[in-house]
Amino acid sequence: MNVLTGGKLKLVQAALRLITESRSLTSLGLRELAREAGLNPNTFYRHFKNLDEFGLQVLGYIAEDMKSGVRELRRMAESSEQASHDTVAFVYRYFQSNPAATTVAVRELHGPSPLLRRALEAQLHASAREMAEDIIERQLVSAVPPETIHEISRMTIRYILFRAMDYNEKPEQREAIQQETERFINRQFRGAMLDNLSQTEVEALARKYV
Repeated sequence: MNVLTGGKLKLVQAALRLITESRSLTSLGLRELAREAGLNPNTFYRHFKNLDEFGLQVLGYIAEDMKSGVRELRRMAESSEQASHDTVAFVYRYFQSNPAATTVAVRELHGPSPLLRRALEAQLHASAREMAEDIIERQLVSAVPPETIHEISRMTIRYILFRAMDYNEKPEQREAIQQETERFINRQFRGAMLDNLSQTEVEALARKYV
């Protein structure tokens, strides 16, 4: 893990303070960043070659800050339902406490910098892979094939990212959004379990619970 310290950390944290609904990572000026961080403007180029490289560090900082907590929750979960509940609650609370992180992640996924778009795509893919690996290792949904778990994990990561904007901007809907997200995840895995059953087995299950 690349742990930021000193001037690098101050600049990254300054960027996250300056980003608002109307301002993106790529719109920040170097002098403004340095002033917010309490550093000399020349300090920026001692740490970063350009704004794209700086953007990569900001994205990496957000990802590492959040993923470490999520992984620990999934490893403690005793069921897929508990894993989805704890993960969704943690991620939404993180984005609520760090609204700039949500703004950066959503905007840069479709932003002007190809380098940052690719970097964010790679981070989303890495988060989904870690989620799938944790689920497989803990055998939380043993009836679902590994390739399907990876597919659902990729869908889940993107779903949570985009719902995070609504979660932050609509406080009166937060509980409903969290519950909706949990249902989305659980339904994906339950549906995947049915994929492995024959039509006769599916119909037998349906009769059992009618």
